[in-house]
Amino acid sequence: MSPSGANRREAAVILPIFAAPPHGVLFIERAAHLRHHPGQIGLPGGALDPQDEGDLQRGALRELYEEVGIDSARVTIVGRLPTVSPRVNLFDVTPFVGIVAPGELRIDPSETAGFFTVPLETILSDALKDGSVSIAGFEVETPLLDYEGRRIWGVTGRILRNFADAWNDGAGGLRARVEGALAARG
Repeated sequence: MSPSGANRREAAVILPIFAAPPHGVLFIERAAHLRHHPGQIGLPGGALDPQDEGDLQRGALRELYEEVGIDSARVTIVGRLPTVSPRVNLFDVTPFVGIVAPGELRIDPSETAGFFTVPLETILSDALKDGSVSIAGFEVETPLLDYEGRRIWGVTGRILRNFADAWNDGAGGLRARVEGALAARG
């Protein structure tokens, strides 16, 4: 748990959806030697750097490029999801939803061990469940997505739940913006 009153840091991630069918959502496997969340599955992103000048979207796009080689010119940002503030670290994580035009991927092995995609349809189906994960003897309640032997949970699971909720909320317009950008970039 984070200490009461501790200074929290800002971080940003992108939920990248490939424009080409089946519209896979890109996840990364973090390198095992990293200080924060080694070996875990997540969305591309990380803490803001001074060069981001406090701009969360700029930070998310910079991290996307650093981790998997996707240049910001290939990304159309179509939405921002609610910030997630995990209890176990001092980061407030702001997710952006981006549509990614076709092109090459290149991982930076100093940050990323690998990547994989999950079809958008799978994320929006009933595959995302409420469950728990045992960590150091504690049960942590979290949204879970098990896909091809990989388990997505924690902050990333919460972001996926917020995404699915926003998708199904007709008043918010996220679904229309995603579908429009998929059609334009596909």
